[in-house]
Amino acid sequence: MNAVEIEEAVSALAEAPFDAEAFPFAFLAAFGNKETAIKRLRAGATNQSDLPGGVLQRSNIHILVVPEGQVAEALGALRESPRTKSAKARYILATDGVSLEAEDLTSGETVACDYAALPDRFGFFLPLAGITTVRQIRESAFDMRATRRLNRLYVELLKDNPQWGTPERRSAMNHFMARLIFCFFAEDTDIFSGERRFTRTVEQMSARDSSNTHEVIETLFRAMNTRDHVAEGIPRWADFPYVNGGLFSGATEVPRFSKMARTYLLHIGNLDWRQINPDIFGSMIQAVADDEERGALGMHYTSVPNILKVLNPLFLDDLRTQLEAAGDNPRMLLNLRKRMSRIRVFDPACGSGNFLVIAYKEMRAIEAELNRRRGEPDRRTELPLTNFRGIELREFPAEVARLALIIAEYQADELHRGQKEAVRDFLPLDRDNWITCGNALRIDWLSICPPTGTGVRVVADDLFSTPLLQAEIEFENEGGETYICGNPPYLGNKLQSDEQKADLKAVLEGKVEGWRSLDYVSGWFVKAAEYGQQTSSVSAFVTTNSICQGQQVPLLWPLIWGMEHEIEFAHTSFKWSNLASQNAGVIVIIVGISNQKDRRRRLFSTAPGGGVLEQVCENINGYLVNGPNVIIEPRRETPAPRSPMMFGNMPRDGGGLLATAEEAQRARVQDPTFARYLSPFVGSEDFIQGKSRYCLWISDADRDDASASKEICDRLARVRAMRLESKADSTREWAQRPHKFVQIQGVARRRSFVIPRHSSERRPYLPVGLLGSGPIDVRRTI
Repeated sequence: MNAVEIEEAVSALAEAPFDAEAFPFAFLAAFGNKETAIKRLRAGATNQSDLPGGVLQRSNIHILVVPEGQVAEALGALRESPRTKSAKARYILATDGVSLEAEDLTSGETVACDYAALPDRFGFFLPLAGITTVRQIRESAFDMRATRRLNRLYVELLKDNPQWGTPERRSAMNHFMARLIFCFFAEDTDIFSGERRFTRTVEQMSARDSSNTHEVIETLFRAMNTRDHVAEGIPRWADFPYVNGGLFSGATEVPRFSKMARTYLLHIGNLDWRQINPDIFGSMIQAVADDEERGALGMHYTSVPNILKVLNPLFLDDLRTQLEAAGDNPRMLLNLRKRMSRIRVFDPACGSGNFLVIAYKEMRAIEAELNRRRGEPDRRTELPLTNFRGIELREFPAEVARLALIIAEYQADELHRGQKEAVRDFLPLDRDNWITCGNALRIDWLSICPPTGTGVRVVADDLFSTPLLQAEIEFENEGGETYICGNPPYLGNKLQSDEQKADLKAVLEGKVEGWRSLDYVSGWFVKAAEYGQQTSSVSAFVTTNSICQGQQVPLLWPLIWGMEHEIEFAHTSFKWSNLASQNAGVIVIIVGISNQKDRRRRLFSTAPGGGVLEQVCENINGYLVNGPNVIIEPRRETPAPRSPMMFGNMPRDGGGLLATAEEAQRARVQDPTFARYLSPFVGSEDFIQGKSRYCLWISDADRDDASASKEICDRLARVRAMRLESKADSTREWAQRPHKFVQIQGVARRRSFVIPRHSSERRPYLPVGLLGSGPIDVRRTI
C-alpha cells in the first residue's frame, strides 16, 4: 500500500462506528498487514501482549483499547509492559474510541488527539507499513486526503459524463477541476467572504437529487468572470467576487452530477483548504487527470529537502549569505531586494510546479526577513510570479503549476504580511500566463525566458481559457540573473519512444556522434548550455547517475565543455523516493552547470549517517570527481596480454535450456545423455546467493547425439516454440537452432572472473568471483 491508500483506509476506520474488539486488527489492516497475519493475531498465535485485551505485534506495535476516560493510564501500562520491551515494539497506542494517545518508543515522539482526528495523524504510524518518508508525509496529510477525494469526484463524474474523458473534452474537464480547487481554497481563506461560501451555496441552491447541480456551478463560475453582475443578470445568490485571470474565462460548462458526485463535492468542500501545501499537492493531484497514473495516486511526490538539494547551491545559499552579510545595513538590504526582484527561476520540465513553488516560497521568506530588518514588514512583495517560468508537456500539470504558484503567493502574503493584506491584494488575478504547455526540447528557451525584454513568443494554451499568443508577458525587472532547474524525464536509450528519440535527434544530431546512446535527460543539459551561451545563467537538474558513468561521459560532457560550461556543483548518488510502501526509490544525482568561471565548485555527497558532506573543489569532472576533465574513451580491442571483459551469454530460451540442481542430479541417474550435456550456469543471483543451476551446452556437431535424449528433445521443442512466438526478428531466426544460446560472448578456457551487473546498494563491497573453466555466465553478469 502507498501512503494515499493508507490514509484512505485510516479515514474509513475513523469514520465507521467504533468497535473496541475489532479496532486493533482493523488498525493493523489499514497499514497493510496481510489477512493471514491478522488471523494469527486474532487467534492468539502471534499476539504477545501481557495486558488483558491487548494486541502486540512483534517489532511493530502494542495496542490496548480501554473504557472511556482511561487512555492516559493505559498508555502508561503499555509503556511499562515487559512484553513491549522484549518484543521490541516500536509503537504503543491506547484508545477508548473518543480519544487516542500513542508514542514512538524509538524517537520519543507522542500523539494525543480525538479519535476522529486519527486520519490527520496517520503519518506518525507509517513506519508500520515500511514507509520511511514520514516527516514529509505528516506535513502532507491534508494534501493526500484532498487528492483522494478529488480523485473520487473525478472518476464519478466521468461515469456519468464519459464524453468529458475523451481527448476532445479532456481539456474542459481539467479546467473544471482547476476551478474547483481554486474555489475550495478561496472559501476557506476568506477570499470568498463567508464560511464555506462556495460549498454552502452549491449545497443550498442545488437539488438533493443533483438534477441542477451543474447549472448552479455554471452560474457561480460565470459570476466569477463578470465585473458587473447586475448588467449581466447574475442572480443575487451568486454574488461572488470577480476573479478573472483567465481562470473562469471562456466556456463555463460543467459536467452533470449524480447524487454521489454531489455528495463527493460537498465532502471535499468540508475539508480545511487552508492546510494545502501547493508544492506537495500539485505533484499529487497531477495523477488524477492521467488514466495511466491514477493507479499510482499520491506517489508523484518530491520532498522539499530533495528539491532544496538543487535550489540551495543553485542560488538560495548565495542569497542567504548576502542577507547575513547585510546585517541591518539599510543600503545593503535594499541592494539585495533589488537583486532578488530581478531573479528569474525557469523550470523547463516543471510538471505541477513544485520546484518553482519552493523557490518562490524560499525567496519570499528571505525577502520578508530583509523587509523586517528595514522596518517595512508590511511591504508588498517585489517578486513577481512572472519571474517564475516553466515549460510542461502535459496540459493538466501545467494548469496545476500556475494554480499552485497563485496559492503560494497568497499563502506567503498571509504568512509574512497578514491575512487582511493578503485578501485585499489577491483579486482580481493577473491574466498573464507564465507556464507554457509544450515540448521543452522543441521550444527555444530564450523565447520563454529571455535575458531581457518580453517573453514567450510562442503560441501556447492559456491554461485556463482559450489558446492565445503569449507574446507580451513582461519581466517586471529586466536584466537580472536566470537560474534553470528541474527534474526532467530520465529514460535510458532503450526506454525512449520514437518521439523521444526524435526529440533528442533535434537537439543533438550534428553535435555529437553516438547521441542515440544518451539518456533522454541529456537533451535538457545541452539546451541549458545553449541557453547559457546567449546569457549568463546557472542550470541544475536531477538526473540518473548514468550520464556521469561509463560510455555516456565521453559523449555528453566534452559537448558541454565545448559550449564553455563547467560543472559548478553536484550531488553524488542518493535515493530519490516517493510515497510507495517499501519503495526502493530511484538512485539519482544532481548536476549544476555554469559558464561563470569565478563561482565556487561544490561537491556534495551523502554521509554514512545520512547527513550531507560538502567538498570545495578546484574542478568537478564528468565523473563527479574533484579533478581535471579527463575522459576514459572506450577501446574496441583488449590490450595484450589482458583478458577481455564482456557480457555473459544469453540463452533466450524460455527456460528450456536451463535446469535446476535437482533436475541435474536426477539426470545423472535416469538420463546419462541429458546429464552429459549439462554445464554449470552462473548468473548474478546464482553467484551472490550461492545457488546452483545448469544449462544445456550443445555444439552443432553434437546435436544428433544429444537428440537421443527424450528430455533434451522435449526441451528443444519448447525453445523452438518460444522463439517462433517472439516479436523480435533476431530471436525468431534462432528458432531453427534451439540447441544454441542466442548470444554467446565466450567461454573461459582456464578460468574467469564473474562480476554481477546488479547487486544490493546496501552491500559495502562489489561482489566479484573467480571461477573455473566450466561455468557459462548469463548476460546479467560481466
